[in-house]
Amino acid sequence: MTTNANPATDISPIDRHARTPSLSVTLLGTGTSTGIPVLGCDCDVCTSDDPRDTRTRCACYVRAGEMGLLIDTGPDFRQQALREGVERIDAVCYTHHHFDHVVGIDDLRPFFFENKRALPCYAHATTAARLRRNYDYIVGDDPYPGAANLDMEVVEEPFEVPSRYDDAASVPVDPILLRHGDMPVYGYRLGRFAYLTDASAIPEASVAQLQGIDVLVLDALRPEPHPTHFSFEEAVAAARRIGARETYFVHMTHAVR
Repeated sequence: MTTNANPATDISPIDRHARTPSLSVTLLGTGTSTGIPVLGCDCDVCTSDDPRDTRTRCACYVRAGEMGLLIDTGPDFRQQALREGVERIDAVCYTHHHFDHVVGIDDLRPFFFENKRALPCYAHATTAARLRRNYDYIVGDDPYPGAANLDMEVVEEPFEVPSRYDDAASVPVDPILLRHGDMPVYGYRLGRFAYLTDASAIPEASVAQLQGIDVLVLDALRPEPHPTHFSFEEAVAAARRIGARETYFVHMTHAVR
């Protein structure tokens, strides 16, 4: 299913998000694909007693008014949701199909024990196709009985996320096209907040979609260049292009603390 719920591209991002309810953002994880500490590593960061040096895989939970939106379901999702007391999920926005961002998808099942309504999962066409192939027992044509009731939706334009509950709420979301090496991936904008992980390039059209944001979460892997992630220097340059009031770097390796 392809969703183009808001084709009015002549509306500025600031105007489109003017009615977004107040947001509360929780970074569920901020580490790179291995997680920190890295298995078998005895470096200063991986053996540190400082809790800030323990970083689970990247994911984000946004409360928009009463609604709850999740960005990615990595391998640490269950642990993260328990730790932060996540009780409501109205939609999942997937950035891309790599293991460290999707493999916790089956842990969405408990969110259907009380509420049986389908949970929309929004993604780029490439991501959706890979998820349907890799998790056919959940989002394929013949899902396994008892699997999470997920509705995989391909999005190309700004869209509206409806509530899964009886409160008539909704929230606008903009998919932000990024490049993760050669792979097209998405970041997401909600109100004046944007989450852009796993990126090595941001097209000019995507920068325009980010006008007026206050808080930016941005990929910054390590000091040295990398073919599929921003280095620290590249991340700082990208943050200056975007011009958010506050920027937070995520997806760091154990090379930094």
